Amino acid sequence: MEKFSAFRDPGTGVQPFLPLVPPPLDLLAKFSVPLALLVGVVRTALVLLLLAVHLILVGGLCVIFIPVPPVHRLVTHVLTAITARLALLTLGIFWISIDNVTRKRGRGAKDIETWNPRAGDLIVSNWVSWIEILWLAFRFNPIFVLPATETAPSPAVPATSKAISHTPGRRTGTGSANIGAASRAPTVRIPIVGFRQVSLLSALQFTGRAPPFGSGSYQSLEEIRRHAGRPVVIFPECTTSNGRALLHFADVFKEKVPVRAYNVFVMCVRYDPPTRFAATLAHTIPTSLNPLSHVFSVATSLAPQAVSIRLLAPSESPSSQLFLASEVLTGSNQADPLADACAALIAQIGKTKRTGMGWEDKLSFLDLFHTKKKR
Repeated sequence: MEKFSAFRDPGTGVQPFLPLVPPPLDLLAKFSVPLALLVGVVRTALVLLLLAVHLILVGGLCVIFIPVPPVHRLVTHVLTAITARLALLTLGIFWISIDNVTRKRGRGAKDIETWNPRAGDLIVSNWVSWIEILWLAFRFNPIFVLPATETAPSPAVPATSKAISHTPGRRTGTGSANIGAASRAPTVRIPIVGFRQVSLLSALQFTGRAPPFGSGSYQSLEEIRRHAGRPVVIFPECTTSNGRALLHFADVFKEKVPVRAYNVFVMCVRYDPPTRFAATLAHTIPTSLNPLSHVFSVATSLAPQAVSIRLLAPSESPSSQLFLASEVLTGSNQADPLADACAALIAQIGKTKRTGMGWEDKLSFLDLFHTKKKR
């Protein structure tokens, strides 16, 4: 869509915010539409039923175990794992490919290193959909955190600011591409001042949106991590992309590498592109009933969905004392080497490109997207 060409990353040529669309329907796909809608209604109803069960069991009955934190964590983990995995199965996600990967090749066979995040450890991931949130809840029952900003950024940023990161849009080309690129001011990076702990349901609800995520008090990541009774999940992109490339990682850690006080686990999630019988799992555009409309879209899929999650070996993570920063860091982010290292690692294990567009650009994109939709 050339009307969104201003949001094409100039370095990679990727438009990371546009929803992925399936190929045009053929005759068989058109005849299957009524069946897909029926399946979608049934599956969505079952997911809502599982949501109600989760709220009753985890949010209600498990309250009696709060005085005994270890028992409360165990019971809520078991119940959350059951409801989250059943929800994924109901939506047609029967198999999730989990690959324990290593960056180093050609040095002989290595033993597979398993993940075992403990309380206070960080799990760092790219963010494409609410699917990975359910998977993380199923596997680790972690604490989800979302960033807080001092002020709500404006979609239109004046070009006179000094905190310019990059100029969005193509730098080459002709026609509407150049017009779109010239119509937007350079992006200003908004500092992340802290984080808010959110529930599993809130994390699902905020998928696709961009900061600020609500209002109220916030804490530093270190404070949350130090008092956490479970692993902490953080998405440094601060919003979702369509999965075609990584967004710019915000300065969320402000840590040097290798990290010594805790362990960092790095993962990358990838989804197959949509087909005539399977909707995209990437969720980039939030709606008023977020993410229910996208849940229904996924539920209408008649073909099994493919999810690939790649887990970096802990011995190669930024918290390993064998980690060599010079092999990963590009030197482009002196303020937050850990964020730069995680971005490089996720791009490498996911075999994906890195863009210069961040969550601030997503705000501007959403503003334009909804404006165009109303016309």
